[in-house]
Amino acid sequence: MGAREKLTDAMSELLWERGYAATSPRDVMSRAGVGQGSMYHHFTGKHDLAVASLSAVSGTMADEASVLEDVEAGTPLERMKAYLRLPRPGTRGCRIGRMTQDPQSVTDPDLARIVQGAFATMLGRWEDAIAAAVAAGELPGTVVPADLARTLSAIIQGGYVLARAEGDQAPMDAAIRGAVSLLDATSASVDPSARASRAPRERGDQEEGRS
Repeated sequence: MGAREKLTDAMSELLWERGYAATSPRDVMSRAGVGQGSMYHHFTGKHDLAVASLSAVSGTMADEASVLEDVEAGTPLERMKAYLRLPRPGTRGCRIGRMTQDPQSVTDPDLARIVQGAFATMLGRWEDAIAAAVAAGELPGTVVPADLARTLSAIIQGGYVLARAEGDQAPMDAAIRGAVSLLDATSASVDPSARASRAPRERGDQEEGRS
């Protein structure tokens, strides 16, 4: 791993642990094990490094959410539950969500734009998966994808907050179980005849996605 990667990795970890305001260039260099010359060879300063690091974190978050779009991973409802069940270290908090609590991040246009973009991408993928589940008859037609997407996102973020407040992973796991139960209960309210009539459409969409 080169000096640039060491620096971006170190900054990513420190942003997660402390936030932007409480992280100094000296902290990053110490964590990365590189000198000042390497730091300023690759980055103009703390802000430039934070933008690069947070952008990488945002990309990783988007990659993790790709299961929501992967037709090979099952039906839309199965994909949503698979995403919810991905490992989440509750007591450490969400890498992106924690930035919304940092006093400097929320007022810095560049950092705020990355955070907003990450959540917009996530919500868009949730909305698409929910709309696909409605079309497949897995969720009732009365569901508003944008509303449910924000509800599920809020449950995840709330799970992080509760886990950190209690210093325990259990609240995060309980929140996820609740979100899965919410999807199951909503799905159970679908008229079986509607589900049957829409199933072929979902299979056709999957075949089209593979071609």
